Order: sequence, then structure tokens, then C-alpha cells
Amino acid sequence: MTATLQASRRAGVLLHPSSLPGEGFCGSVGSHARRFVDLLGAAGLQVWQVLPLGPTHADGCPYQSMSVHAGNTDLIDLQWLAELGLLSQAEAQCAPGASEEKTRLLDKAAETFYAKLAGDPLAALAARYHAFVQQAAHWLEDYVRFRAFREHLWCTPWTSWPEALRRREAGACDALAVQLAERLNALRFGQFVFHCQWDALRTYANQRGILLFGDMPIYVHLESADVWAHQSLFKLDAGGHPVTVTGVPPDYFSSEGQLWGNPQYDWGAMQRAGFDWWLRRFATAAQQFDITRIDHFRALDAYWEIPAGATSAREGAWVAAPGRALLEKVRENFPGLSLVAENLGIISEEVEALRNEFELPGMLILQFAFDGNPDNPYLMHRHTPRDVVYTGTHDNNTTLGWFESLDAQTRGRVYQYFDNPPESMPWMLIRQAMWSVANTAIVPWQDFLGLNGEHRMNTPGSREGNWRWRFAWEQVPGDFAQRIHALLQETGRLPDS
Repeated sequence: MTATLQASRRAGVLLHPSSLPGEGFCGSVGSHARRFVDLLGAAGLQVWQVLPLGPTHADGCPYQSMSVHAGNTDLIDLQWLAELGLLSQAEAQCAPGASEEKTRLLDKAAETFYAKLAGDPLAALAARYHAFVQQAAHWLEDYVRFRAFREHLWCTPWTSWPEALRRREAGACDALAVQLAERLNALRFGQFVFHCQWDALRTYANQRGILLFGDMPIYVHLESADVWAHQSLFKLDAGGHPVTVTGVPPDYFSSEGQLWGNPQYDWGAMQRAGFDWWLRRFATAAQQFDITRIDHFRALDAYWEIPAGATSAREGAWVAAPGRALLEKVRENFPGLSLVAENLGIISEEVEALRNEFELPGMLILQFAFDGNPDNPYLMHRHTPRDVVYTGTHDNNTTLGWFESLDAQTRGRVYQYFDNPPESMPWMLIRQAMWSVANTAIVPWQDFLGLNGEHRMNTPGSREGNWRWRFAWEQVPGDFAQRIHALLQETGRLPDS
């Protein structure tokens, strides 16, 4: 399950496609993504790590998606649709300033596509579309109905829909689907376009020796097609409301713990069903990525269960999960899938035993290493070849911002540990990550660009300003590829010739 990462020493970058340059409100997986791949290839970087790709709610958080299978159509490149004659060049270049504007253009392209579906110019594309709809049948219809019904009902939560729709009674759902047929077609088309474009980007990257590294959130949002379509697999009451919710207990990050609020899984029901829901998730991950990170891996051993009405995560309790049985199924069904376990925070011996049993790499964050404890697991002398080392993650400050926030004593401790190297931050920490014995080293793109804390992607616990950061090509130094290539050569992380 980990052969991809253990094959040799590699280095990569963490950047979500939404942060790519380009016109409009959001980066896409089009020409700027290919240019980014070319830059990584020239530098000798072999891994591109991204955040979850699912359609987000209004806050843009990729970890609270409306589907674990669908793609975020905000990331679609409109130019591709113009090349197919489904939009005009002027429409493709209009740089929509909001998701709603892009949706309008996608709907227009969909209308043209269906009008030409039987025509010879689109015959190959039509065949590919029908194959996609058939292959995605296990999730696509649930997703497009959820989105269309939700829009039709003024975006109210599905738990407040008319009872027949809330309970997914076939007669009521089919009747509304007939009424909303045009919108359902547009939503299917949007998912098809995302699938085509992401598949093309993965092929483009793989052909240039670059692996795509994705992220699988452990939990799903209540307001998602997944919960609506599979209510029996979650701990819900008769009205669809959670009985218990997710979070983590108090720790050194928060005296009250964290109350996330996602509905808890009914693990018994999932296991009785042969973990089919989970296996389909891993199948989607295998289609999208070469490597997949399991976010909050510790919940596969035991999860923190909180009563739905609780005001604090303190009111929760640990409950055992059948993670071993699930991972055995995953290993059996996807023997070539390369997985990484997110094992950050306070992790029990049982969680590490489960991770080690399945030989899953863990994560090592250098920003977490300098609390003065010589046994801190993130210090370089505690690293192992199997794990993945990071300067920081999408939830951390940039390395420069982090270092600038430290007190003088801790700054001194950092430089003393590394024997006072001449380089300043963030390049000092980047170089140390590359020298780690960990076979894979990942650096957030902001660190490679030397950016301060104003450029961080996410601040946990903050509701404003997250997930919107983008870079400009002008921020990339002209000698970037040469500098990184030399560093990777020095640290034995270049591709095999």
C-alpha cells in the first residue's frame, strides 16, 4: 500500500489548484496547472500534494464538501469548453468573479453539449460522457439530485425538506427529478467536465514523472449528498439530525477541545455492509490520485463521540472503531494504492500500532519540533525513512510567518539545533527537510516562495479569510528551478535518470 512512497527519495510541493494564478475568482486545472507541473518537473520535484477536490459550501473549505466523490466545478478550465465549441472564446475569457457566474457559463456549455450530443463533431465526447455516467452511477445521480433539490428548495438543509424528499421516497424524488431535468443534466455535465480535466492533468503530470498526492477527509458534512443518500450509515434520528457528532478532546491546542459537528458514522452498519461505502471512497481516491492521505487517521482506531446537543467537546468520550477490519478490506481491494496516515496531535500507542501494522507513512512537521523536548517526535534525529517530512501544512502559518512569531529563545533553539546554518528562514528549514532521512519531503508553495504569514492558506478556528490565497507567476524567482534542482541533487532527491 505504500510502495510509491518507499521506492526512492523524493521531494514535492503542497498547493491546492484553487491557489493557482489566472483570471477570475479561483485557480483552475487548465493551462496554469500544466505550467505549474512543468515548473515542478524542471526543478526535479516529483510530488504535487493537493487538498480535497470536492464541491465546497460557501466558506470554500475543502474539508466540508457536499460529496466525497464529486469534483469542485469551480476548478474547471473554461478554455477547454471553448476549444470544444461549447463556449465562445469571449465567454471562456470573461474571468468570472464568483462561483455563480462560472456556474452560469457551465450551464450554457451544458445546454450546447446536449443539443449537439448526437452530432458527429461530438461523437467521441458523447461516448466518453455516457461511459462516465455509467461508471459513476453509484454516486452521480444521488449527487445531482441532492444539489438540484437543494437549489429548488432555496438551499435549505435537507433535514427540513418535505418528508418524502427527506426520506428519499422514490415517487416524490422521481417526480421532482422530471421537473428539474434540465438542471440535473447541467450538474451531470459539470461533473463529467471536471472528471475529464482532472484525468488529463493527472496524465500530464505522470508523464513528466510527477505523482499527484490527494487528501481524504475522515468525516463528511451533514449537508452533503453522502449523508442524505446513506442515512442508515450515520447516527441520525428519525428527522435526519445527528444523534452524536465529531470532534476531539481537550489538548494542548484547546482547553475545550474541538467540536466539529459532523455526523458520526454508524460503524456497525458500515461493517455489516462490508464497508462498501468506504471502499467506493477509496476507489474514487485511486482514480484521482497516486497517493492519498487519510485525514484524522486516529479515528479509525477510536473516535471522540460527542452528544449532538453538547456545547463543548469536553462532553465526549472515546469509542472504538473497526479500523483494522476496514484497512484489511482496503488492502485486499486496492493492493497498489499508496496511503499516508495523518497522525498529528496527541496520538495513542494503539493508533501508531494500527498505522505500523499496515506500514502507513506518518507525517513529520518541522514547525512542531522546537518545544525544548529532546524526545519531540518531529525533531530530525527522530525521523524514519518511511515517513513524510513537511516544513508545515495548509493549517500552519508559513514557515517565515511561524519563525517571525517565535520568541527569541525559541528562535535560538531552532538555529542551535541545526548548528547555526548561514541561511535565513524559510530556506534554512526547507534545506533541513530535504536533508531528513524521510524518503518524502513536502514543502508548501508559500515556503518555496519565501512568503510571510499574510499568505497562509488556513487558520484553524478562524472563519474569515481562509482557503482564498493565490499566488502570481511574478512571485516565482527566475532561478527557482535551478536552485531547487541543485538542492535536490545535494540531498539525493532527484528522479532516477
